[in-house]
Amino acid sequence: MTSGNKAIRTGAAAAVLGALLLAATACEPSGADVSGDSKTSEQPSATNSPKAGETSSPKPSEASAKGGGGSAKPSGGSGNAGGDAGKGDGAAVAACAVSDLAFSATNEDEKGKPVRHLLLTVTNTGDKKCNLYEYPYLRFPYARAPIAVIKDSKDAPPTLAPGEKAYAALLASGGHMDTYDTNTLPLSLQGPDPGSKPSDPANVSLPGQVSFDDGARVTYWITASGLALRFIMSS
Repeated sequence: MTSGNKAIRTGAAAAVLGALLLAATACEPSGADVSGDSKTSEQPSATNSPKAGETSSPKPSEASAKGGGGSAKPSGGSGNAGGDAGKGDGAAVAACAVSDLAFSATNEDEKGKPVRHLLLTVTNTGDKKCNLYEYPYLRFPYARAPIAVIKDSKDAPPTLAPGEKAYAALLASGGHMDTYDTNTLPLSLQGPDPGSKPSDPANVSLPGQVSFDDGARVTYWITASGLALRFIMSS
C-alpha cells in the first residue's frame, strides 16, 4: 500500500511538471519574432538620418514658413548700377584718336605759285562719334616751339560722326627765320584741357615741298572749310 501511494504521487508530480513546461513554452515568443524585432530597432531611419558629410535641409513647407526660398534673387541695386553705367557710357563722346581719323593737306594757292596756304582736313573713319579739341599740334623736329595758333579762329570743339569732316587752315610762311623745308607734316591731336600732352603725331603728306618759317600759323579745328580759310587767305 505504501509503495502504491508513492508511485501515484510520483506520477502526479510528473504530470503537473509537464503541464507547467508546456504552459511556459506557449508564453515565449518564437525565435523568428525575436530576430525581426531586434533588427528593426537597430536599423537607423533612412528618412530622418542624413548620411555622413551631409546636412539635412528643411522641407519646402518649412522653408516657406521661415521666409526662405529655393533660390536667391539678384540684388536690384547692382542691376540698376550696371544700367546707369551703360547709359552714361553711351551718352559720353570721347576725344578723337589718331587711329580713328584720316588726314590730308591740300594746296589753296594758284598753280605756279609757292605753296603757302594749306587746308588740313580730318575725316572720322571710326564707327563712333568723337570730339576734336583745340587745334592741330604741329611741331617739326628740332623746332623750338610748335606752330602758333590764330586765336581769333577759336570755335566750339567739333563733334564728328562717322564719315564727317573738320578743317584747319595752315599758313606755312610769313616770317624770315627758322626756315624748314619738308613734304610731310607731323600732326598731333590735343585733349580737352589746354596744355594737355598731345598725342603721337600722324605724318600727313603735303602737296609737294613746302617751306615753313617762324611766321607759320594754324587755325583751330572748324567744321566749315571756307570759314577756316578766311583766317589765312588775306596773309
